[in-house]
Amino acid sequence: MDKIYNSVVEALIFSSEDPLSAYDIIKAVQGIDGEDIKIAPEEIEQCIEELNAVYNEQKFSFRIKKIANGFLFATRPEYAKYLGYLSSEKSKRRLSHAALETLAIVAYKQPITKPHIESIRGVNSDYILNTLLEKKLITISGRAETIGRPLLYATTDEFLKYFGLYKLSDLPKPREIEEIMKDEDFIEQKQKILMNLFEEAIDNQNIETNDNTTE
Repeated sequence: MDKIYNSVVEALIFSSEDPLSAYDIIKAVQGIDGEDIKIAPEEIEQCIEELNAVYNEQKFSFRIKKIANGFLFATRPEYAKYLGYLSSEKSKRRLSHAALETLAIVAYKQPITKPHIESIRGVNSDYILNTLLEKKLITISGRAETIGRPLLYATTDEFLKYFGLYKLSDLPKPREIEEIMKDEDFIEQKQKILMNLFEEAIDNQNIETNDNTTE
């Protein structure tokens, strides 16, 4: 890919409020310069690596990060505390303990039905599920092939964006949690949220293990 497109890629990602996929970028380039412009997704990723190398060299306060199956400009972790001091958005969007617990179950067990969620939590989850649906952190992904065909719930791209993940496989495994918590570059706010997620996920796994051993 011609180096001139590095600036085009940079401009497209910079102007987007949501993560922009490699295919979205290619579509924009071809829409203006013609379908005969051949660009592969791998070339877009290479371009982003080159841009990030420049940002690192110049010690810029931001970089392009892989989030929710796309690319988005993000400030570096070391500046998170300053941004958090000025921004009240996080507090407005902060999830309750019950919401985090439910979201953890959906994230690690998806697709999952409401009865299954409630059997793990031990309480009615109607309100929490509606809240998570309103925040677009989960979605209805279909119906289970069981009696009554209950709805199935799964996480969304907004979930990935909220937690700064690129794809679901980036969710830490329980054995990785301790190592993650030792990472000095781990954003403090994300650490608190994810810690709740993972603690509840581990608790739920322990519950299932105990149930299986008693059967």
